[in-house]
Amino acid sequence: MAALLVILFIVFVAIGVPISFALGIVSFVGIAGLAEIPNAVVFTKMFNGMNSFTLLAVPLFILAANLMNEGSITDKLIKCCNALVGHFRGGLAYSNILVSMIFAGISGSSQADTAGVGKVFIPAMEEQGYDKGTSVGVTAASSTLGSIIPPSITMVVYAGIANVATGALFMTGLIPGILLGLAMMLVVKYYSKRKNFPTSERVPFKEVMRLTFESLPALLTPIILIGGIVLGIFTPTESAAIACIYALVIGIFFYKTIKIKALPRILMETLKLSSLSLFALATANALGELLSYYQLNVYVQQFFTSIPGGAFVFLLVIVAFFLFIGTFMDAVPAMILFVPIILPSATALGISPIILGLIIVITLALGLVTPPYGLCLLIASSISGITIEESFKGTLPYFLSSIVVLFLMLLAPNLWLQIPKFLFPALF
Repeated sequence: MAALLVILFIVFVAIGVPISFALGIVSFVGIAGLAEIPNAVVFTKMFNGMNSFTLLAVPLFILAANLMNEGSITDKLIKCCNALVGHFRGGLAYSNILVSMIFAGISGSSQADTAGVGKVFIPAMEEQGYDKGTSVGVTAASSTLGSIIPPSITMVVYAGIANVATGALFMTGLIPGILLGLAMMLVVKYYSKRKNFPTSERVPFKEVMRLTFESLPALLTPIILIGGIVLGIFTPTESAAIACIYALVIGIFFYKTIKIKALPRILMETLKLSSLSLFALATANALGELLSYYQLNVYVQQFFTSIPGGAFVFLLVIVAFFLFIGTFMDAVPAMILFVPIILPSATALGISPIILGLIIVITLALGLVTPPYGLCLLIASSISGITIEESFKGTLPYFLSSIVVLFLMLLAPNLWLQIPKFLFPALF
């Protein structure tokens, strides 16, 4: 029966059935074939899987990103970053990455980053003389930082699954996220000479200060959100709600770019985007019940504890596994399905659940730019109008730079716990 379900899932994915529907159908078929489990369990698990205060952060962060994009707040950030680094060779590419790093601290969503930042940067880079592959590659790759630099939707979901402190997980991802962005900038520096990337005129200092002041409300957002979480003023879910209110207030009253009549449309777009992730999460919960019946977690733990190499080999296998999973599955259902299975093995090997979460989140973020499923790659390529193959070719150097950083992280994984240990000593 288990083999039949695996084949059924592979067939659904191969013929293009949405992953959430594939998970749901396989769950229902599998449980319907077991007399020991009533069919109603499928729907009960789907409902219970979404009945979580923590998961409220998912639609709220998506709403915050949509408000930022609607209110031209993203445009203010782009102009500010262009003024700061645009005069360097490859300045627009540097600016693209820098904006993504800042936007990551606001939205928590890589897809929102690609859509909001990409629609401005990709045409601008092509107009200035960058080839389409580079324009798409830089945009798609840097958008993955939205899932790593706090706040992060995928980290919120992982924290709920693994029962770890979301704030500690957020702070664990801060430095690695910045390092990943800097690694991408090094790739830009290398190619800027090789491909003779264009430059822009240096913006006068007075103009830089003016643009920085205009962008100040947006630049303060990550500080407010992360600072509030670290100081214990509000929870990560509450921070998502505050991000929405803050984006709405500065969009209506400070920048005066959000119109009241646009709010129903923004809410509808948010509901559509949120439903994709949340429905996949619900069906993944149902499939998780089926996997637990077959005791897959027991077999996985026996496998990992029996192979030589200890924690390092375990983490290498985890990276390889989730890189593969990320080619055809979104991060949220992937974590719902597999984190409960591998977490006991990680604990048995002495790996902190927070470090495991960081590695999984980064790996699944990279899956957003790997075909055929990579959503950030799909969004960026549709903006430019080039094929997925051309897009991935342009993304590959930046993707590989992230793989190098991830591998270096595996060599000393506990190093990244120092900031959360300092800020949250009671948790360690």
